[in-house]
Amino acid sequence: MIEMFDERIVATGRLPLFGFFVAFLVTFVLTRVNVRLIRADARWWFRNVTAGDVHIHHVVFGVVLMLAGGIGSLAVPDAYTGLTVAAAVVFGMGSALVLDEFALILHLSDVYWTEKGRASVDAVFVAIAVTGLLLLGIRPLGYEGIAPDPGTGILTRVYVVSLVVNLVFAVVTLLKGKIWTGLIGLFVPALLIVGAIRVARPGSPWSRWRYGPDSRRYQRAVRRERQFRRPLIRGKIWVQEFIAGRHDLIPPELLQRRAGAAERARRRGLVRAERRATAHAARKAAARAERRAERRAARRAARRAAARAGAARAEDGAARADERGSRRGVAARIPPRVPSRAASRMRARAAARRARPREEFLPGFRPGGRLPPADPAPLGETATPKPDDPP
Repeated sequence: MIEMFDERIVATGRLPLFGFFVAFLVTFVLTRVNVRLIRADARWWFRNVTAGDVHIHHVVFGVVLMLAGGIGSLAVPDAYTGLTVAAAVVFGMGSALVLDEFALILHLSDVYWTEKGRASVDAVFVAIAVTGLLLLGIRPLGYEGIAPDPGTGILTRVYVVSLVVNLVFAVVTLLKGKIWTGLIGLFVPALLIVGAIRVARPGSPWSRWRYGPDSRRYQRAVRRERQFRRPLIRGKIWVQEFIAGRHDLIPPELLQRRAGAAERARRRGLVRAERRATAHAARKAAARAERRAERRAARRAARRAAARAGAARAEDGAARADERGSRRGVAARIPPRVPSRAASRMRARAAARRARPREEFLPGFRPGGRLPPADPAPLGETATPKPDDPP
């Protein structure tokens, strides 16, 4: 066993990769045991790491460890194999912590124990499969053992063409929704040909682009999904739940944390509503105060205008009074005019003439007598004018 390890791992230079693989597996298993004990609310076990009200996820520690391991592997010289292995071990531990919360990074939400949290287990399984294939000496797309041809270069051209074809098949297989076939096909190119030829899974990008809802290919894809894919998915979910725990049962702590988050969100909403109401009331009060100030200013301006108008009227009246007083003074200084005797007699005659009755001016009128009676004519006759009478 030791000789096989020396021959397959140490002699081939894959010791740092082996350290990464072992550290990744151990860290993932310990992390899942830890979170499942915390989920079960075991009193004798650790609790979640918090800083006040903030829950610090283990992806934070994973990022720190990955950074330390990556920088350490780059800084250590090639001759120091032990330090290189130690850096690979630190990097593997950080990678396990990060990929264990891959769903949280993908959805930017705490979906660790929900259906979406299974994406983290899928990511861990992919990392384990790829690392295990690399440890077995299988290289992606078969690049190992191909050397440039110093002569015509035909082998190099053939390798480049096969590499391009395999990459195209890998892209087509992934677009058809066959993730595991595409990833493992990078190491076993024959799987890429099978995945690229077979029909796409329902709901995959290739199915949406190429298959109609009533097409035969889509119906065949649905039928194969129901017959073959779903039993495999149920088996994979059973393995995931056996290793990582069920993802459809939300623990009480998470429910409490969600309730607390909802309560904090409600309080923040109330505070924001109160602030908006206060700001609205302040704006209304300021508007009312501004309107009152404008009305007061208008009243003051009207009073000032009325005072100026009254002062102007008073000045005008005083000026007219002064003018009348000056006129009276001038009139008082002028002596009164004495009428002459002839003018007095003329005014007396006119007054007496106006006082005489109108009958005085009629013919035959005697003062104190009556008018002479008229000469009546007999009935049926007309009065004949006298010769002396005027016509």
